[in-house]
Amino acid sequence: MKITVTADKPQDNQLVAKLTVDSADVDRAIKHAYSDIAQKYRFQGFRKGHAPRPMIDAVMGRDAVLAQATNELLNDAEPLLLEELDIVPVGEVSFGDEPALVVEGSDYETEVTLPVRPACELDSYDAPAIEMPPAEATEAEIAEQLDQLMSYRTTYEDIEEDRPAAAGDIVSVDVESIEGGEGLAGKNRLLSLDGHGLPKDFEEAVVGMSKGETKDVSWTSGEGDNATNITVKVTLNAIKQAVTPELTDEVAKESFGYDTVDELREAMKNEIENDKRTSLPGLKEDRLVTALAEHLTLEEVPENYVEQVFNETAQNFLSQLQAQGLTLDTFLQMRGIQPQDFINDLREQSAERARQSLALDALAEHLGFEATEDDVKAEFEKSGAENPEDLMKQWRDAGRLPAVRESVKRTKALNWLVDNAAVTEVDEVARRRAEREEASESTEESGE
Repeated sequence: MKITVTADKPQDNQLVAKLTVDSADVDRAIKHAYSDIAQKYRFQGFRKGHAPRPMIDAVMGRDAVLAQATNELLNDAEPLLLEELDIVPVGEVSFGDEPALVVEGSDYETEVTLPVRPACELDSYDAPAIEMPPAEATEAEIAEQLDQLMSYRTTYEDIEEDRPAAAGDIVSVDVESIEGGEGLAGKNRLLSLDGHGLPKDFEEAVVGMSKGETKDVSWTSGEGDNATNITVKVTLNAIKQAVTPELTDEVAKESFGYDTVDELREAMKNEIENDKRTSLPGLKEDRLVTALAEHLTLEEVPENYVEQVFNETAQNFLSQLQAQGLTLDTFLQMRGIQPQDFINDLREQSAERARQSLALDALAEHLGFEATEDDVKAEFEKSGAENPEDLMKQWRDAGRLPAVRESVKRTKALNWLVDNAAVTEVDEVARRRAEREEASESTEESGE
């Protein structure tokens, strides 16, 4: 198919283009429409597939035939249009409510409207400065891993002191769902009132309860149309304290298979550093993109782009679950997550990812990065396809190569950030442990 495309600069996140399709392609579309109708329907006095045009016009109406030819022509032209403009639209391409019908022997001209992402700017194009954990395992990181190992041997014993539950306590509760609280429901549930993981209203209601006390607790999860009312009945059974045994050579041998604590620590050190070798590059990229997005001058990302990212993120997540043999319902139940809470969290992630993508686009534009034909070919060669060239042609014919070029330019921008960022190494685990210890001491002092 031979097309010509001219376009103005985008305005209000829309690109208006003029599409012209060669008359020879118009004639082919009309011929195919007549042939298709002749094959699909029976016309009295003619064998199937052999009804002449005048008969088809008389029965079906010529405008109906031309409408089918027009739709087919535009469907075939759309991927070529996207390739020509090198655009990934944000939503449906519009050819108008009632596109003009094709005319035999004439070029077909129409106006096309494509929703596009906004052209954005950054208030600074310098590579941001970030903090990163060191590549070597720190003493705090080793201690954290050992604490985690020992936590599996922790037991929870009742506190005999007759007092109400306080912030920071571990409590045993019975929770009965009255409305929407299935994720919290259960008998003798051990919950930590540490300000993490529990709904704030629920935790505040448990603080101050006495042993044996029962009360109804209600709160709202989400906002606006996504808001869900939740009510549960909670009974405080006991206040617990965690008892963790001391890590000795004997425990290291009996529980973890190492003769001494020093051998266990060395094993932890090696494990942490092996994990860092694979995880730190990705962490660095994530932090750089997050920092870059803070410089985006756009106040609010268009909802249609957030929705597009949301759909892509959700589809990728569902595909990962399917590969693991899990359904979304099973995943949510295993983790005690309410469906609406999951959707709300996914939307927040999608909004942030949309901002990050726009920031990378702005940086790539500022630095003049392009996606060459060789760059695109390299992407298909890395895909592991048996015939990368055939796959690339399929994507080109489907109008999907603009998405590949977009990805290439973002990757170049990300690589530039990695190469140029100022990185300060910080023992973040040591800092967190110090903050927890300080918070614990503060809580104890306030309790006194």
